[in-house]
Amino acid sequence: MEDYINKGHRCWEEYPHLNCIEIKIVLPVPQDNMRTAASTVSSEHHQTTPVRKKGGWITLPFLAGSVVGLGMAMSATSSNLIVYLITKYNVRTIDAAQISNIVRGCMQLAPVLGAALSDAYFGCYPVVAAGVAISLLSFLVFTLTATFPSLRPPPCAAAASPPCQRQPPSAIQAAVLYAAVCLLAVGNGGTRYNAATLGADQFPGGEERRRGRDAFFSWYFVCLYASYVAGDTALVYVQDSVSWALGFGVCVATTGLGLVALVAGSRHYRRPVPKGSPFTALARVVVAAARKATLTSTSLAPGMQQYYHGISGPDADHAPSERFRFLNRAAMIVAGETDPCDGSVAKPWRLCTVREVEDLKSLVRVLPLWSAGILVSMTVNAQVSLTVLQALTMDRALGPRFAVPAASTTVTVLAAFILFAALFDRVVAPLWERLTGGRKLTPLRRVGLGHALNVASMAVAALVERRRIRVARAAHASHGGGGPAAAALPMSALWLLGQLAVTGAEEALHLPGNTALFYQEFPATLRSTATAMPPLFIAVGAYLSTAFVDVVRRATGWLPDDLNRSRLDRVYWTLALVAAVNFGYFLVCAITYRYNNVADGDGKANNGEEPLAPL
Repeated sequence: MEDYINKGHRCWEEYPHLNCIEIKIVLPVPQDNMRTAASTVSSEHHQTTPVRKKGGWITLPFLAGSVVGLGMAMSATSSNLIVYLITKYNVRTIDAAQISNIVRGCMQLAPVLGAALSDAYFGCYPVVAAGVAISLLSFLVFTLTATFPSLRPPPCAAAASPPCQRQPPSAIQAAVLYAAVCLLAVGNGGTRYNAATLGADQFPGGEERRRGRDAFFSWYFVCLYASYVAGDTALVYVQDSVSWALGFGVCVATTGLGLVALVAGSRHYRRPVPKGSPFTALARVVVAAARKATLTSTSLAPGMQQYYHGISGPDADHAPSERFRFLNRAAMIVAGETDPCDGSVAKPWRLCTVREVEDLKSLVRVLPLWSAGILVSMTVNAQVSLTVLQALTMDRALGPRFAVPAASTTVTVLAAFILFAALFDRVVAPLWERLTGGRKLTPLRRVGLGHALNVASMAVAALVERRRIRVARAAHASHGGGGPAAAALPMSALWLLGQLAVTGAEEALHLPGNTALFYQEFPATLRSTATAMPPLFIAVGAYLSTAFVDVVRRATGWLPDDLNRSRLDRVYWTLALVAAVNFGYFLVCAITYRYNNVADGDGKANNGEEPLAPL
């Protein structure tokens, strides 16, 4: 009898989908002991298979703790990198801004690779956990560079008269610094938007779940930018005014706590199984369509449906959409491309399903809208870097004993983002519907408003800079043309807050709007890649801002190393012109865009063949 029960246990362990009644019938247990065996197996079944619901809002505290802990350290380090390079590594001002832009670009480009690895092979949770751990290692290396003077070039002597010939870092010193920066970028690649996808995965399917997912995105960005505010104020102050070593040490502590929070919630996370690289299927569509470029009707398999939907595929009579018709050839069935026995694909690089073709189309259709974000990122990256340099020349005192760190001025962007994002659903969206006669503020319209504010922000920056230059020239003249270069101008750095506040409001419209649009329009197999698309255009924009500043320096005299002798206002007016042209390009793309099998923003059904109502 005991032997039969043990067999039943092994059967249940190997085949957990079988219930205990099926096991009772299969086993040849004597009749008088049947009830005992059945009760034993049933009891064991209930004891060993506790049902725990995973996902939902219970995961938010763990994910938020991880985001806040890492975000504080990441924001403080990236925002204050310019000052660290200038004060500790003897890098010239414009060069430091250029290096900072390149680092920002790498930190935004890395999430694309992280998202691809997550979608294809590992899933979100392992990639996020690895990213936090690598970030922790990065901050440890930064702490070492700030702690040991041998890892930095020697500073100028305190009594040295200008001009001070600062010694550049040695090869070893630069290598250690760049190793820390590279680890920072890699860690950010694993966490930045994979964390958002991990949170969105906790709310699968259904309208109610969709609302929960949308609410999570809002809370995610609020927590992310709140951590940025804390990092750009408290941690930057510690780095600038107390000790760089202590500041980086605090970064190590907050990141470590974030890693603990992430791991502590692991038993609550839903972890969808990755289904292999989605880019392989997209590549197959392109290759199959190219191979069938000369396809004629006589090449089609006789007696078979024209388009392939897979084995017992749904909507077998549904043809592909008419947009990008060349790609439809990839789904056309030619003789010999399917297995005659079961109808499966016999030549995967010559035949694809209609679903795979439509997935590629949805990706291609959104690319023009995505490209419009590149120049927005370029203008914002250039503005933020140059604003830090402006703040270094201005009066940053708040009272007799406290001076705001130059890098902390950019916290205005984050504060404005949080405030505007928090008020969006309760104030901005209802006000929009009231002013437009009931039209909903769709993701495209939200992004469009962000583009308009981008133009306004560059114009405000140009006006403020024009005043700063006048003050600088007056101060220069009052000292007989030879005032000290390091003296702060008699103009408060608070003048910079207006342009940064407009930029924060623009980001609160632009980034969540683009994230929601890409997540909605991308195929289900590319969800992580969808949330990594904003970092991708931010990265490209950061590199372009570096190239833009370099071209301006080479082609004009607007950006000398002494910012008080510059024509930075003309740079800002040029950025405003670029933003205005880009806004027009976005409007053309948005008006002609067609949503992918969803209802449009005004509640009308849209199957991808009707254009969006004008913005």
